[in-house]
Amino acid sequence: MIHTLIGQKSQQGQRFLIDGQRIPVTMIRVSDLPVMKIQTKEKNGYWSITVGVGENKKANMAEIGQAKEANLKVAPRFLREIRLEYLDIAEEQLPKVGEIIKLESVLKQGDIVDVIGVSKGKGFAGVVKRHGFKGGPRTHGQSDRERAPGSIGQTTTPGRVYKGKRMAGRMGSDRVTVRNLTVVAVNPDSLLIKGLVPGTKDALLIIKKVGELKVFIPLYVAEEPLVEVIEQSNQEINVVQENIEEEKIEEKIEEVFIENREDKKENA
Repeated sequence: MIHTLIGQKSQQGQRFLIDGQRIPVTMIRVSDLPVMKIQTKEKNGYWSITVGVGENKKANMAEIGQAKEANLKVAPRFLREIRLEYLDIAEEQLPKVGEIIKLESVLKQGDIVDVIGVSKGKGFAGVVKRHGFKGGPRTHGQSDRERAPGSIGQTTTPGRVYKGKRMAGRMGSDRVTVRNLTVVAVNPDSLLIKGLVPGTKDALLIIKKVGELKVFIPLYVAEEPLVEVIEQSNQEINVVQENIEEEKIEEKIEEVFIENREDKKENA
């Protein structure tokens, strides 16, 4: 019934699949989500639940009272509504207020998800950065046209600038949806998603399940920790270097012995 989770962006990195393919991954922290409120079709016109995320250390009295109704000691920092797809369901099938939604009950390896977040804000940007304009030429005395937008309209007809014209303005801080990403690993309190998602570190993300892969290639997991493998390889390198140094010393001793023997023959 529930196909959506709320998480926070943790870090980006890379992993290897068992077939040797290297993929970019994003780790998303997903804690247990308490149900704070239920919206029914009879009262609100649609089915949904409201869940809480994080801890609010500066909660007001209304938020504290709502947390007590859900049997929580601390009020959540964020409240987000999760729509339920099924329209013909009974109210008894809905989770109760105070019930905990866990990550493992919603997502698993091989699931396809859409991730929704707010992109990084970049402030006021020109047309070159914001829209990828080429800019004007550097020659023929146009010293101030290098990053300018150029002409923005026509002549007397229409005599105005069309709505939606690409111009300089505030860039970023937009609601962005990245579709059809694959869940490659599910941990008790986090998950790994193939690809990159919008937002800064610790930004709030909505993870919506949209399908499943028929064939899933799992991640490569080394039998030995990487640190131990590196230490073992370093020890082997040191042993090889010591053997080479011993061979060089033996060769040097043998050369000196031969030189001394030839000197004795010449003196005799």
